[in-house]
Amino acid sequence: MIRRATIVAVGSLKGWAAEGADDYLKRLRRSFAVEVVEVSEEDLNRRTTGEVLEAEAEKLLKRIPAGAYVISLDRERGELLSSEKLARRLDSLGLSGRSHVAFIVGGPLGLSPKVVGKADSLVSFGPITLPHALARVVLIEQLYRASKINRGEKYHY
Repeated sequence: MIRRATIVAVGSLKGWAAEGADDYLKRLRRSFAVEVVEVSEEDLNRRTTGEVLEAEAEKLLKRIPAGAYVISLDRERGELLSSEKLARRLDSLGLSGRSHVAFIVGGPLGLSPKVVGKADSLVSFGPITLPHALARVVLIEQLYRASKINRGEKYHY
């Protein structure tokens, strides 16, 4: 299993999303260290889509930890993984010496091709479009679930 995860995300969570993420982060941190790094979201009304993605890409790329295995969330191009397969992937990364994994979560417009190109792998939570705040909560919950699976503990399957 991995020993450290960094979630690099566009935007900050508020309300129910912040509460849900905080709850799962508390649980998850019993298994391994988790850091959440937030970069500011660009103003969609004042810039073009390309400008927004480029500006967010610059901020995200600066915050990816050196030496981490990078997994970007990408609805369209990412690999669909069951909870069990994600758990096995994280376990395999840890066993192969890649014990620090960085997960990249884009903003409302997704991720720039520049960020996607820096990823070691792409993961998708399915063909539906999730608000980026909800995608982050789902990611943290799935990391928690993976840690439970890898320790052989019960969780609602």
